[in-house]
Amino acid sequence: MEAIVVEGLEKRYGSVVALDGVSFEVKEGEVFGLLGPNGAGKSTTVRVLVTLTKPDSGNASVQGHSVLSDPAAVRQAIGYVPQDSGVDRYGTGRENLMLQGRVQGLGRRDLRARVDELLELVGIADAADRVVQGYSGGMKRRLDIALGLIHRPRVLFLDEPTTGLDPEARVAMWAEVTRLAEREALTILLTTHYLEEADTLADRLAIVSQGKVVVEGTPSALKAALSGDAVHVELADGRVDDARAALAQIDAPVETVLDDGKVLVSRVLDGGRALPGILSALGAAGIGVSSVAVHRPSLDDVYLHYTGRAFEAEHRGAAVQPMRGRGR
Repeated sequence: MEAIVVEGLEKRYGSVVALDGVSFEVKEGEVFGLLGPNGAGKSTTVRVLVTLTKPDSGNASVQGHSVLSDPAAVRQAIGYVPQDSGVDRYGTGRENLMLQGRVQGLGRRDLRARVDELLELVGIADAADRVVQGYSGGMKRRLDIALGLIHRPRVLFLDEPTTGLDPEARVAMWAEVTRLAEREALTILLTTHYLEEADTLADRLAIVSQGKVVVEGTPSALKAALSGDAVHVELADGRVDDARAALAQIDAPVETVLDDGKVLVSRVLDGGRALPGILSALGAAGIGVSSVAVHRPSLDDVYLHYTGRAFEAEHRGAAVQPMRGRGR
């Protein structure tokens, strides 16, 4: 059964197209990721699903309830953890949870038991009676998640749950989300711009770019669909046009120019065998190479394949010029 159904969502803010026909489905009990760079439309999609904004067209349902015609039922079924923390930093962790529980209408006895349960579940029981202002970033994020779970929702929305955390805290949060999905029998939809996070956490994911879902599937299936290896060559002098012309003469199709025109990516069946030919062609043209790497397909390669743009370059807002080559 589908816990979330999204059908053709469109949303504009003036001349900016935030959503351009977004559609996907999330099964019950699934951890589903919306992966995309900043400005892709991920947070706007979540805001529609949690009934904080209305689409210009299209519809969506959560636990069988339409976000347009039955928003109150949707709100009862969901928990929402936005990008920006909603905790009261001058209250204690326990006080934050007690207040949120009262807002949700929980009875005093049930609320106290639920607060104790959640404090243990998210690993901040030892800090329950400390003022939140003294919490670390990871502890505050755990408290945010506990606030979203206080009323036992069926579906939990996590909007960029690890943004701003250091790498160690981010990895700890990944473990926390995985454990929550199992312990609370939750359907989780998370948005992220971290490729590794989507690869680690999501049972399935949809890659979003410029307001559209460009591809959907399990991380392993999306990577497996790209046969062969990716050869990344960083040019020493940025002679992109010359490098493109040189590589057009060999059987190593250049897919795009990345990172401000400094890196060429070729997709080949056997990177080890193709690499000498690539370097020889560039060397014969007098084109310097700063570094070279060969690896199996990653989600970055998946994004590049379906959009013609590098994920990190687009996330940073760098100017990227798609470049089609032979065998694309």
